[in-house]
Amino acid sequence: MDRDPRYITGLDSAKSTLTVPLRLHDKVIGIFNIESSQRAAFNEDDRQFAEIFGRYVAVALNILDLMIVERVSTSHKVADDVCSEVAGPLNDIASDANALIDEYIGHDDLRQKLQQIVANVGIIRQSLRQAAEGPNTILGAGDVKGTDDPVIRGTNILVADDEPNIRNTISDILRKYKATVTLASTGEEAIALLEAPTNVYDLVISDIKMPDKTGYDVFAAARRRSQLLPVILMTGFGYDPNHSIVRASHEGLQAVLFKPFKVEVLLSEVRKSLQSKLSIACPPAA
Repeated sequence: MDRDPRYITGLDSAKSTLTVPLRLHDKVIGIFNIESSQRAAFNEDDRQFAEIFGRYVAVALNILDLMIVERVSTSHKVADDVCSEVAGPLNDIASDANALIDEYIGHDDLRQKLQQIVANVGIIRQSLRQAAEGPNTILGAGDVKGTDDPVIRGTNILVADDEPNIRNTISDILRKYKATVTLASTGEEAIALLEAPTNVYDLVISDIKMPDKTGYDVFAAARRRSQLLPVILMTGFGYDPNHSIVRASHEGLQAVLFKPFKVEVLLSEVRKSLQSKLSIACPPAA
């Protein structure tokens, strides 16, 4: 499998694997692979559970694709289109999971996992409509007063996102904490800024999916500039079609922010990233 360029390495020296299709109606849109360091680690119960979970993942991926495609439309149209499109598959998942719950009486661990899937179906319905109808912004941004933060103060931060509201909101928040912020509306612009020899940054915050480049492209450009330059990637609901998170995580990605995120989460990850860079550059004396 490692000869296929699409294969993503999981466990080193895996001794058993379970692979099931990600089915959306009658179409296979991908695979779900589980690996174990133990031999013969999976049984028939695991396969059945994985297939149910695989359908759940396939629907979630379809939701994300619909939201990306439809985001140029009005928020109400997005909500109506997406909810209508996924109503049937979500009902199928809940029905299948409930049927298995009734079938596996006595298998408490499996029944608990299936019950969690049913509960998550309800959460998806509620969260999807709230996210689609809500503003594309950072939660709690309007309440930020700013302060003289000793970690953020005086730092140079590059923010790249094709969504103006997200880009400008992050900039406004960080500037209230006395950071200098440079904005890029495309991946190409962010890479050009990183490659300019006169520009020096302490942190890069980049969206994963932009019209021209991926988050990994920006991450790689930051790594070429300096192995010590921390990078935070952002994504909507975990949407990562180009596997930017997986690829960058293997190479030292600092953190991932899942939109919509809270101000407190943003500031926490920014502080940790800046402190991490400082501790690597100036390790404590022995």
